Amino acid sequence: MAELLRKPKTLQKARQEVLDVIGPQGEIKESDIDRLPYLGAIVKETLRLHPPAPLLLPYIAGNDVQVSGYTIHKGNQVLINAWSIGRNPKYWTDPLSFEPERFLASNLDYKGRDFEYIPFGAGRRICPGLPLAQRMVNLMLASILHSFNWKLPKGVTPENLDMTEQFGITLKKAVSLCAVPFVDERNGF
Repeated sequence: MAELLRKPKTLQKARQEVLDVIGPQGEIKESDIDRLPYLGAIVKETLRLHPPAPLLLPYIAGNDVQVSGYTIHKGNQVLINAWSIGRNPKYWTDPLSFEPERFLASNLDYKGRDFEYIPFGAGRRICPGLPLAQRMVNLMLASILHSFNWKLPKGVTPENLDMTEQFGITLKKAVSLCAVPFVDERNGF
């Protein structure tokens, strides 16, 4: 929501997609999520910039191996920085900007097969909660976009919204988001 509130046109486009697919009086169901490609692209882009766990589970090398010119010896522990990979200009055009459109014409997915995009890990160490997260995050975002228009509180603009992150085992905003839901009387919803 913070990224969407920083880009009001993107927020309105996502909300319009939800309203077009569900209708203003409809009820969102899990089966509707596949019919919301822009919403899915928003979730993917958010996970690229703000992975739930910035450092993936440690891996202990079973054999000596060469990776990008570095030798990792058997028994050494390796930590993968998913946060840094998602912001690497080698893999992403304009990597620090929030652009969901980059995923609309892309086959990249967060199921661990595309190593430039691994917010949930990969291989045997992929997050076991991925299927639940995939369904619930999309469903929750669709629900809150469907129910209300959203704006920032008075005095906060998209340009001065604090997006500082607090690193730990998980990644979260250092300053909690405050968003104001409202009903747009002109449109009737």
